[in-house]
Amino acid sequence: MRDGFSADDLRRFAKATKDAAQGRRLLALAEIYDGGSRTDAARIGGVGLQTVRDWVLAFNAEGPSGLMDRKAPGQPPLLNDAQRQALLGIVDAGPLPAVHGVVRWRLVDLAQWVFEEFHLSISKQTLSRELRAMGLRKLSARPRHHTQDAEALEAFKKTSPPVRRQRL
Repeated sequence: MRDGFSADDLRRFAKATKDAAQGRRLLALAEIYDGGSRTDAARIGGVGLQTVRDWVLAFNAEGPSGLMDRKAPGQPPLLNDAQRQALLGIVDAGPLPAVHGVVRWRLVDLAQWVFEEFHLSISKQTLSRELRAMGLRKLSARPRHHTQDAEALEAFKKTSPPVRRQRL
């Protein structure tokens, strides 16, 4: 175990911390500092012997802060910054029907473009998440019937004469 700490120090750290898991680990290691066995420390921590060994290694490497839970790093992003900028550029420019074969971008079309351009297979959901992170939103025009007559619409709109108030 790491020098410079005592069982009382670890108990003080456990009492002061707001992280319950860290406090439980500190109390388990305080048992070892008091001369208890790893089995006793595992019982206090509610874990197995291997986990207590991992806690000791983390404590020896970083001290009490090594016993805190950390956020998992997660999956690395599929697209790098240069690829994101290229995707943003193609979306802003819009598709060319003769080149891209589409008149508007859909997620499947953009996913196909990403595959052809960067040889990356990306799902529609991931691509949607990437586009939203870049500040883009899905917009679609209000549907309009192909035989709709604009003049007939204007003639149909109701116009009301102005309402005049009378004084009483």
